[in-house]
Amino acid sequence: MQRRKKNPARTIRERAGKPVRDRVLSAAFTTFRDRGFSGASTLEIATRARVSKRELYTLFDDKHAMLAACIVERTERMRAPLQLPTPQSRGDLAATLTAFGTAVLRGVCNPNVLAVYRLAIAESERSPSIARTLEDAGRQTNRAAIIGLLEQAQSHGVLRAGDAAPMAELFFASLWGDLLVRLLLRVIDAPTLAEAEHRAGAATHQLLTLYAEPR
Repeated sequence: MQRRKKNPARTIRERAGKPVRDRVLSAAFTTFRDRGFSGASTLEIATRARVSKRELYTLFDDKHAMLAACIVERTERMRAPLQLPTPQSRGDLAATLTAFGTAVLRGVCNPNVLAVYRLAIAESERSPSIARTLEDAGRQTNRAAIIGLLEQAQSHGVLRAGDAAPMAELFFASLWGDLLVRLLLRVIDAPTLAEAEHRAGAATHQLLTLYAEPR
């Protein structure tokens, strides 16, 4: 019986494994952050990751693929826990929304996540898909989670009936204000835990004031 020849690319993938991929992504992110996307070379990324350029291109087609993978990996830090408890009362909903908002603020304010935002903004004109990756992997995931939470609250009579999407938009608008812009411009420091909790509590109070069913 004729033996099948092993695919060289697959051999490299199997030999590289997850640890090597992690090294490449770590090296790519550091290089992008330090040099900018245009200034980052695949040679420097490969050197930092201690792999050959052949291995690099076996794992990723090009620099854009590396940047997209870096964005997906780091935006996991900006996601609040997605298994949110079903709110049975106004108090339950208030507690969950405040915890959710605090987690979102703390996640996005992570220096590495802010660096991802800056990279995506800088590269968005040349490659809109990079910004879309950030939007889909981070922001839209959180948005879908809170819409689901608000719909559950509606089904239990905690919130008024209606489209939950505008309610979610109001919550995020109140939560952030111009904070993210000012953080990206480096004109303010990231909020402390107490400050994040205060912002989340204020956003929760505004949403409940407008949309909660009377007690």
